[in-house]
Amino acid sequence: MTDLPAAPPPAPVPAGPDRLIIRQRLTLMVNRYEIHTVVGDWQEGPLLAVAQQKRMAFKEQVTFYTDESRTQPVFAFKARRTIDLGSGYDVTDAHGQAIGFFKKQFGASLLRSTWDLQTPDGLTSVGQERNQTIAVLRRIWDIIPIVGGIPVPFLFHFDFVAGDGTRVLSSMRKAGLRDTYRLELPEVNGWRIDWRVAAAMGVALDALQSR
Repeated sequence: MTDLPAAPPPAPVPAGPDRLIIRQRLTLMVNRYEIHTVVGDWQEGPLLAVAQQKRMAFKEQVTFYTDESRTQPVFAFKARRTIDLGSGYDVTDAHGQAIGFFKKQFGASLLRSTWDLQTPDGLTSVGQERNQTIAVLRRIWDIIPIVGGIPVPFLFHFDFVAGDGTRVLSSMRKAGLRDTYRLELPEVNGWRIDWRVAAAMGVALDALQSR
């Protein structure tokens, strides 16, 4: 998947939402993410998928299921090599077929978090933190003592663009007691990114951001 063209090809827009809400819920031992559709002015709609795993397991794989029973998988992302998480992550459908790939650019991420995102239908895109100043402030804060032991909830946002500058995905973190993200999947020339790939990337921006 390394020789894909830089812009999405003309194709029918796949069935699926063009906006998503991702909610994270934390416990001592478990990371939990919920993917919801959106109704109206960013109101939370029906649940699309849920993942719940031991926190350390998120380094290697995250599997999303239709509901709390966790019996019917919807999609997953998994590290290509567990001993080298920098090798990237494959996104697969419920049958294990590849539907996407993402990888962090560790060099570029020293000052501004940067990710590569690819899909088998021809997309290659790069996602970066929208605000360079916030990116730098987050890094400075990571290396100095936290005042009063309270972390600062920086609201970082990401935009993913194809080689021609077309925006194909945005993730916006909202303020609140729990991490919440709003994802936009714009239509481009009759094409839209698969919502499962967008959701996987959105969760990775939270679960893997510090790695």
